Amino acid sequence: MLTRRYPVSITEAQKLLTKVKLEPQIEMLSTSEANHHVLAADIEAPLDYPHFRRSGYDGYAIRAEDDDDFPKSFNVVGNIPAGAVFDHPLGKNEAVRIMTGASVPVNAGKVIMLEQTRAIPDHPDQIKILVTQKHSNITEIGTEFKVHDLLISKNTELNPGGLAILSAFGIQKIPVYRRPKIAIITTGTELLQSSDSLVLGKIYNSNLVLLKNLIQENGGLLTQAKQLIDDKQLFQEALHQAIATNDIVITDGGVSVGDFDFVADTARNADNLLFNKLRMRPGSVTTAFIQDQTLILALSGNPGACFTAFYLYVEPILRRFLCQKSKVCKIKATLASPYHKINGFDRILRGVYQKTTTGYLVFPNGSDRSGDLSNLQTTTCLIKIPHSNRPIDLNTEVTAWLLPFR
Repeated sequence: MLTRRYPVSITEAQKLLTKVKLEPQIEMLSTSEANHHVLAADIEAPLDYPHFRRSGYDGYAIRAEDDDDFPKSFNVVGNIPAGAVFDHPLGKNEAVRIMTGASVPVNAGKVIMLEQTRAIPDHPDQIKILVTQKHSNITEIGTEFKVHDLLISKNTELNPGGLAILSAFGIQKIPVYRRPKIAIITTGTELLQSSDSLVLGKIYNSNLVLLKNLIQENGGLLTQAKQLIDDKQLFQEALHQAIATNDIVITDGGVSVGDFDFVADTARNADNLLFNKLRMRPGSVTTAFIQDQTLILALSGNPGACFTAFYLYVEPILRRFLCQKSKVCKIKATLASPYHKINGFDRILRGVYQKTTTGYLVFPNGSDRSGDLSNLQTTTCLIKIPHSNRPIDLNTEVTAWLLPFR
């Protein structure tokens, strides 16, 4: 029997998902492995940085008292490569050869760049300094950070630059939000694996690759991915196993109203059905429900619809687990290319955008059909065409979503 569904708007569906209780967890992670993880606490400087006075150039270190009456000769009393220390003070008209980044003597007042010096023939232990320089060319202790200064604030997504900052202080482990554990279950007897030979009437499972990489790119940790034939018992068993060990389960396919749409049946009998129909196309059958305190997001098996629903509904949930805002940026833009179809539901087009001095222009990017995937590589935004009984006018202001990592 066909069960009536009651569609909700995109905004209503997103609000329902924001009410789902999530429990971000914190784990300690090696700094070297924390790229694109999100800090769960402020990190302060454990010491001054730099923690010693260091030379900014290759040259000669001299006392401030001897910084006059140039040109003149100095006795060279040492050589300090990076990593070495000159352990006694300089005397009158004494200089030490020093390399960039090396520790300057305790009473050195200036480093004269090598280019401003000349060797003295037959006097290898002397150097002539031609002119003084305006700056000391010495980086003082704590120039960049003082002990207890904030290095990186809580809820910051780390990048290689941030990891370098932390590593410069010898910080080996840091608290980060654990990435949400995600399981994918794709259903469909028509699906082939990439290693299978092509068979008439069947298709390769492109959505599994799509979802796997979207999850990883947007902060999720994929723990398992199963491909099932259309079998209610197999699906129920796989869903039960996935719920037991994951924060979110994403299903793909079997969510419509056909004879083999077992995901839709499961949603109707769930502990809490959030929604099972949206006033949008593609992806109107997108469904969300809670079973055994675990969120299940059921996406269409059509690639275009799957792609669209991921960014509108799944990505914000993944970011919430990491105490982050969605990186899908909702904007107002001008529709700069014609679109002539009329829609009973809001139509979400795959598009591209341009930023101008006056705002954003958006352009439909090829096919808007649910099952088409030729524009998934080149799409940089989603464009909302409101439902209407007449085509939308060119240059109308529309809602659009700019997609991350595109």
